[in-house]
Amino acid sequence: MRLANKTAIITGGASGIGRSAAMIFAKEGAKVAIADLNIEGGRETVKLIEEQGGTAFFYEINVSDSRQMKNLISATVDCYGQLDILFNNAGIGHPDVKSVDLDEEEWDRIIDINLKGVFLGIKHAVPQLKKSGGGAFINTSSLLGLKGQKYLAAYNASKAGVVLLTKNAALEYGRDNIRVNAIAPGVIDTQIIEGWKNDEKKWPIISRANALGRIGTPEEVANAVLFLASDEASFITGATLSVDGGGLTF
Repeated sequence: MRLANKTAIITGGASGIGRSAAMIFAKEGAKVAIADLNIEGGRETVKLIEEQGGTAFFYEINVSDSRQMKNLISATVDCYGQLDILFNNAGIGHPDVKSVDLDEEEWDRIIDINLKGVFLGIKHAVPQLKKSGGGAFINTSSLLGLKGQKYLAAYNASKAGVVLLTKNAALEYGRDNIRVNAIAPGVIDTQIIEGWKNDEKKWPIISRANALGRIGTPEEVANAVLFLASDEASFITGATLSVDGGGLTF
């Protein structure tokens, strides 16, 4: 198994990409901590993992709170004895709105969850990864962290920030045998795109706006995350892997 004897934390693990990654991590031998604000969804992920014979527990958290993030790391180490992988996946979107009309409170909320949450994960997990002799971070950026899209200023900025934060951490901690990479999903069939699906004018365009002409599944993204978390990616760090069906080139 590709993650045998590994311990992983997955933020945003209650649904979508996070849930799919948690399940495939557990299937590949990892013990998993599911972190999310969604208690019901998080516990359901744990149940699904246990039903397939894996090991997991749920931890309720707001990833933008430093104390809570620190406590999550400690709880995981207390439960499993070590930490090897952190998938900084928790993230939110916002409705389409021109930047001049975007509320400052909404800007702060998006940046806090999508970017500060990744920073706090790195900040508090690095000491434990060093104790484990190294490890891997995978941070969730987005296709819209690599190219702009009108009316999504805060989301664009937060996800672009994840790309550069990933490179920064890769440079800072590479000599500690800690790899730091990001994924940049395109349009994936998760809750974050529900609003787009309801737009009868835009959805036929959005759903085909890539080289493959379809949206992706959470499982397809999870497979990329698994690769970056595994030893198969042992010489990859500071990279952002596009998982977008060719959306960036479209």
